[in-house]
Amino acid sequence: MSIVAKSLSRIKPSPTIAVTDLARRLKAEGRDIIGLGAGEPDFDTPDHIKEAAIAAIRRGETKYTNVDGTPELKAAIARKFKRENGLDYSPQQITVGAGGKQVLYNALMATLDPGDEVVIPAPYWVSYPDMVLLAGGVPVFVPCPENRGFKLRPEDLDAAITPRTKWVILCSPSNPTGAAYTRAELAELAEVLLRHPHVWVMSDDIYEHLVYDDFEFATIAQVEPRLYPRTLTVNGVSKAYCMTGWRIGYAGGPAELVKAMAVVQSQSTSNPCSISQAAAVAALDGDQSFIARNNAIFKERRDLVVRELNRAPGLRCAKPEGAFYVYPSCAGVIGKRTPEGRAIETSEDFARYLLESVGVAVVHGSAFGLDPYFRISYATATPVLEEACRRIVRACEALR
Repeated sequence: MSIVAKSLSRIKPSPTIAVTDLARRLKAEGRDIIGLGAGEPDFDTPDHIKEAAIAAIRRGETKYTNVDGTPELKAAIARKFKRENGLDYSPQQITVGAGGKQVLYNALMATLDPGDEVVIPAPYWVSYPDMVLLAGGVPVFVPCPENRGFKLRPEDLDAAITPRTKWVILCSPSNPTGAAYTRAELAELAEVLLRHPHVWVMSDDIYEHLVYDDFEFATIAQVEPRLYPRTLTVNGVSKAYCMTGWRIGYAGGPAELVKAMAVVQSQSTSNPCSISQAAAVAALDGDQSFIARNNAIFKERRDLVVRELNRAPGLRCAKPEGAFYVYPSCAGVIGKRTPEGRAIETSEDFARYLLESVGVAVVHGSAFGLDPYFRISYATATPVLEEACRRIVRACEALR
């Protein structure tokens, strides 16, 4: 008899982490591998944030903190929400976790009963469905194809909602596509949600600051204040502040929900790292000018990758509004054969072919719920991206 719980059979390890780990392992074995799987900025954490962490250590801020965040960090988060999103949250309405993933997980664990449904637009971040399953819920996927900008339409959201629906998850800009909702598009979705008062909104805004071409970010509780009482607005410092390893995510929402999430966290990890919390205060309250500088580089990389991938026979790559991903279609290579005679039948076959033939690690589209596509993270050095694109073009040209 296995020691492993049967409930674990419903979920799978994170495919994006698996691809990154595989790329690292092959590199350690001496292979020339370019890893484009990780959603992690290659820029270093800004110095003023690191200095704040060092100062916190020297002040002896190395003890347990409040379970769901220090008063200082909650105050900084409240200022951020007011300053950037026009949202008012009291400290009792703010929660801090060890990364945005824990915040999302806490919310689902605290609210889902067996059989409760969660509407998830596809393509989706790989962890949403599995977190729902772990919490005993039922993921309900709504396809959002490329010809609709990879975005959820109001009529499709309306059709997906049932009496069992507890949440709808929105991620804008999106992982994996980079697609972002305009204010008008969010207002249309909000009109649907206003007709279904039993449905709550989980707004994953982790890529909020990573938008390009004069796109203006908005979050749904800001666009439609009537949804504020049943919206959890989730964010974190990982992406925009280049702090992935510091593990700080946060959210604002109704006090009852935030209190319940703190109960879950109190019996799992307890408080986030005290030093990381001090660093996050400096990130949110400090100089923000580096974000625009980083974004200018990200935009150049996006344009490079889109241009070069569209040169590859069989690939088609849309230009996203934000984040640091592209989600190219590989429909044009499905059915072709490698130089060794193996058929490319799925996006996973294509991703494996890229890794084995030219040493480029990408994540296959089936991991994100919409095929035949694959995800590339362009949050890596420009010369490396240029070489990766050359290799991908070469690999596509070799297919027959």
